[in-house]
Amino acid sequence: MLDAPLAEADSTHGVAWTRKDLLDTDTLTRAEIDLVLQTARGMREVRSRPVSKVSTLRGTTVATLFYEQSTRTRASFEVAAKALGADVVNLTASGSSVEKGETLIDTVSTLEAIGTDVIVMRHHRSGAPFLAARHTSASIINGGDGTHAHPTQALLDLFTMVDRLGSLEGRKVVIVGDVFHSRVARSNAWALLKYGADVTFCGPPTLLPRYFVPTVDGRRCTMATDLDEAIEDADVVMALRLQKERQRHGLIPSLREYISRYQVNPARLRKAKPDALLMHPGPVNEGIELSPEVAHGAQSLIEAQVANGVAVRMALLYLIAARSRV
Repeated sequence: MLDAPLAEADSTHGVAWTRKDLLDTDTLTRAEIDLVLQTARGMREVRSRPVSKVSTLRGTTVATLFYEQSTRTRASFEVAAKALGADVVNLTASGSSVEKGETLIDTVSTLEAIGTDVIVMRHHRSGAPFLAARHTSASIINGGDGTHAHPTQALLDLFTMVDRLGSLEGRKVVIVGDVFHSRVARSNAWALLKYGADVTFCGPPTLLPRYFVPTVDGRRCTMATDLDEAIEDADVVMALRLQKERQRHGLIPSLREYISRYQVNPARLRKAKPDALLMHPGPVNEGIELSPEVAHGAQSLIEAQVANGVAVRMALLYLIAARSRV
């Protein structure tokens, strides 16, 4: 028997989850995203109980297969799976047969053969989860692939925004930083546009998309290089992590100039709406993307994003692993 909050989520708008895999947000319908968010609310209620576990996925095996380092995504998926009663197998490329030359297809085939039902996968190559999904009957959840997509991060970000703002229709969301290489920005853009938000990508010209401009129902992201102008009257400001290799590759003139022009600090945040939300997918390079005062200020939802990540990932595991019950 399903737990009450989960049974209620099952009937959201009469929509049933039928997808074997979650690879990105671009193909999800608004109704499917609504179902994920509603289910996540039920999961958050489960997490708030004195005993914050259910046995809904007892007998299900979830494997985390990470070819890149991760703290938040991997840990939250493990907590989410265990909170639903699933068995969890953790694998990394380091120390596995990958070091002996085992291919990705071989690895997912092995996991399927030992009885794995869901594989949560992070890979440094864009498209790797899509390849894996074609070669296994196990469900694949994309935990981040190269510079392409990070759908679970986008869904937890969306959940956090909707939780605080209600409707996102007409809300201004500014995503600032290294958008060009950001899988988080891409997946967020698809989801936000489907919810009616006005999305602005802001950053140095060298770190803005050259050919990729998400468009939904004729609405598309806008590009900006001046953060002081872009942030005006914003409802949400999301800063992206600046990876150190971008500095070495000459994509920014200097770290000092980047901080001067694109760091979200108190003066800049005051140009947004007074109750604007501040977000960051983490980990934060404090003093670079965000000033310390902003990172730990009252408008910061960074810790809420991490907490909501468990509820959203519980929802996804539940919907995908138990889709035959929905």
